[in-house]
Amino acid sequence: MSKKKAHAQPPEKLTGIELKKIPKSAVGAKAIQSALAHMNKEIGIKDSIKLLANLNQMDGFDCPGCAWPDPDIKRDFLAEYCENGAKAVAEEATKNRVSPVFFATHSVAELSELSDFEIGKKGRITHPVVLKEGANFYEEISWNDAFKMIANELNVLESPDEAVFYTSGRTSNEAAFLYQLFVRQFGTNNLPDCSNMCHESSGVALSETLGIGKGSVTLDDFNHTDLVIVIGQNPGTNHPRMLKALSETKKQGGKIITINPLPEVGLMNYKDPQNPLKWFGKGQELTDLFLQVKINGDVALLKIILKLLAKKETEKPGSVFNHDFINEKTIGFEAFIEDLNSYSIEELLPQTGLNLDTIQEAANLIVEKEKIIVCWAMGLTQHKNAVDNIQEIVNLLLLKGSIGKKGAGTCPVRGHSNVQGDRTMGIWEKPKDSFLDSLEKQFNFKAPRKHGYDVVEAIEAMYKKKAKVFFAMGGNFLSATPDTEYTAKALQNCELTVHVSTKLNRSHLIHGKKALILPCLGRTEIDQTENGDQFVSVENSMGIVHQSKGSIQPASEMLLSEPAIVAGIANETLINSSVNWLELASNYDQIRDLIEITIPGFENYNKRVRQKGGFYLPNNARNNDFSTTNTGKANFSLNKPSSITLSKNQFLMMTIRTHDQYNTTIYGLNDRYRGILNERRVVLMNPDDMKENGFHKLDKVDLFSHFQGEVREAKSFLVIPYDIPKQCTATYFPETNVLVPIKSKALKSNTPTSKTVIITIKKHDENS
Repeated sequence: MSKKKAHAQPPEKLTGIELKKIPKSAVGAKAIQSALAHMNKEIGIKDSIKLLANLNQMDGFDCPGCAWPDPDIKRDFLAEYCENGAKAVAEEATKNRVSPVFFATHSVAELSELSDFEIGKKGRITHPVVLKEGANFYEEISWNDAFKMIANELNVLESPDEAVFYTSGRTSNEAAFLYQLFVRQFGTNNLPDCSNMCHESSGVALSETLGIGKGSVTLDDFNHTDLVIVIGQNPGTNHPRMLKALSETKKQGGKIITINPLPEVGLMNYKDPQNPLKWFGKGQELTDLFLQVKINGDVALLKIILKLLAKKETEKPGSVFNHDFINEKTIGFEAFIEDLNSYSIEELLPQTGLNLDTIQEAANLIVEKEKIIVCWAMGLTQHKNAVDNIQEIVNLLLLKGSIGKKGAGTCPVRGHSNVQGDRTMGIWEKPKDSFLDSLEKQFNFKAPRKHGYDVVEAIEAMYKKKAKVFFAMGGNFLSATPDTEYTAKALQNCELTVHVSTKLNRSHLIHGKKALILPCLGRTEIDQTENGDQFVSVENSMGIVHQSKGSIQPASEMLLSEPAIVAGIANETLINSSVNWLELASNYDQIRDLIEITIPGFENYNKRVRQKGGFYLPNNARNNDFSTTNTGKANFSLNKPSSITLSKNQFLMMTIRTHDQYNTTIYGLNDRYRGILNERRVVLMNPDDMKENGFHKLDKVDLFSHFQGEVREAKSFLVIPYDIPKQCTATYFPETNVLVPIKSKALKSNTPTSKTVIITIKKHDENS
C-alpha cells in the first residue's frame, strides 16, 4: 500500500460561525458554568468535583495549564483554579481513549484531515505505538523495543549534534533534570524548548539589565503596589487567576493601566468566581486607563511616556526620578537620557495610534506612583524588537526605583506550568559554564560546551538534514512553531521522530521516516513505583518550587512517568554512564538529591518541597542586588522603536488564542469574550479598513504574508469587524502559523515574530 500524504495544516473548512454581543465582564457565573460543562462532558460531574477539590491545593496536583502562582498560605477551599484550568484538567482526565485498535482503524493521513480540535478530542493514548517506514498506520510496540529503537537510532548518528531534544513547559523538575543530564551525557546541548518561542525575549532582556532572566515580584506584591501596568497581555483568557490579584490591587487602592491593541474584557471588568455574591451585578472595574496601542507600537509609546516623565523631572527636579536608587544601583543613566532626547514625540506618536492626551494621562499616573509593577506576555516578546520592548520597561522601573521593593518590579507572566522550572533544571541550548562544571563534577563525564540549537535553529537543521532524530518531551511541536509547511518538511526529513505525550496531536501525524508515540502519566494521575507513591515538583511564574501529586488512577496500565521514560532511554543508550538511571526513576527523592548538589538554591530540597506551599528560589533582583550583571549594577539600555513600514494595502497581523484554547490545546470552538462562537478561521479587522478595502462582515478571504520576497498563504477566513487599530489584524493560531516566516525572528532572543506578520488580504476565489 502506497503512503498517503498527511496534512500539516488544519483543514480549510468553516464550522458555522455565530456572532454574539461581546460581554461586559469576565469570569463570574458563566465561567463556572462553562468549566463544569467541559468537565461533565469529559469525565462527569461526580468525578469532576473530586478532581477539582485537589487542583492547586497544597497536598494536591499542580494545574497542567498556566504558571500563575498559588497563594503562599491560604488556598481557597471552593476553587483555587480558573475556568481554563478546569478545562485543562478535563482534557487530561477525559474518559476517551486512543488505543491500538483506534490506530489500527485510523490511518495517519485520515487523522490529519481532522481539525486540531477534533484530533485532541479523541482522548488519552493508552499504549506506546510505532509507525514503521512507509506505513500508514501506527501499531503497538513494547516499551523495551521502543527504547531499543531510540537507542539504535541515536547511537548510529555520526555526531550527537544530529539529534534534537525538545521540551514543553509541562515537564516536571525531576523529569527535566534527568532529561538534560541524559542529553548532555549523550553529547549535545541541542535542548530547545517552548521558552524559545515565548519568553526567551524576556529572559535575554532581564538578564542583561537586572542579572536574572525571571520576574522579581511575588503574588503578595499585588496587595501592596500603587500601580500595575499590564502590557501586551490578555490574562482573562491566558492567565485568568491573575484577575484575582488585580482585583486585590484595586481593593487596596492601587491603579491599573492596560496597554494592548485589543480591549480584552477580562481586564476591563471582573466578577470573582470564588464569591457567589459577586457573580451577578456590574462586577468590579479593573482598568483605570486603557491605551489601545498599535501592534508593535510599544517602544514608541514607552519612549513618549519616558520623555513626558523626563520633562516633569526637569521642571521639578527630584519629583519624578528616584535619584538615590539611580546613583546607587544603576549604570548608564546619562547615555539613556541622551538617547531619549534624540527622539521627538512628533515622530514617535504615529507609531502608537494614540492621541497625546491619553498618553499624558498615563504619564501623570506614573509620576504620582512609587511602587509600580509591570506585567507582560507574548504581546511584547514576539516581535523583531522584542528585547527592546522589555528593556524599555526596565528603564521605566529603574527611573522610578521600582525594583527590589515590596509592591514593585518586573512580572513576565509565563505560559506552561513549569516552563520556568525546566530552564532552572538546565533545559537550555546555551548553558552556563558554571552549570556544566557542576554536572561534570557530580557525574564524572565531559559535558559538551558548544551551544546547541534553539527551536528555529533546530527546525532549520532538520530541514537541511543536519539533524536526523527529533525527540519531543511533551508539547505539539508542529502546531506551536512558525512556518507550518517548512517545519513539516523539516520533521519529515528526520530518520526518527519521537513524542512523549498524553493525547494525540498533529505533530504525531507529520513525522520522520519512522515515528514513535510514548504515552506518559498526566499531572492528575497517581505515579506509583516499587518504592511507593511518588510526587513531582514544579516552579511557578514567581520562582516558588512546590510539589504536585496526582490523585486518580492512570488512563492505562501501560503508561509510564516522564522520569521512567527518560531513564529507560538513557539506560539503553548510554553504555558507560555512571548514573543508575532505573534506580532514580523508582525513587524521585534521589533525583531531588542530585538536583540539590548540582543547582544552587535547592538546599534541603526534599525537606523544603514537602513544606506546605513549597519554597522560594533565590532572586537577586527581588533583593535589590544586581551584582550578577556584566557591570555589577542594573543597566539602563538604549532601545529602538519598530522599523516596520506598511504599504497602503498591507496589514500587520498578530496571532492570538481563543478563550477555548490554551497554547495548542483547543478545548472548544468558542471565543466567548470576543463574541465569536463555533469558528476559528477568522480575521479581526478595523471597520474603516474593511470599508476602504471593499470587505464586508463575514466575507470569505485568503491571507498572504510577505517577507524578503517570499509569499505564504492561508485560505478561507471570515472577516470580522472588530475594535482594533487601523492596519492591524488578529487571527488565531495554529491556523495562521503557516504565515509566520521561519527567518523572521527577534534580535538576540531568536523568538519567532508571531505578533508582527505583514499580510495582504484578498477575497477568496472558490475556483482557485
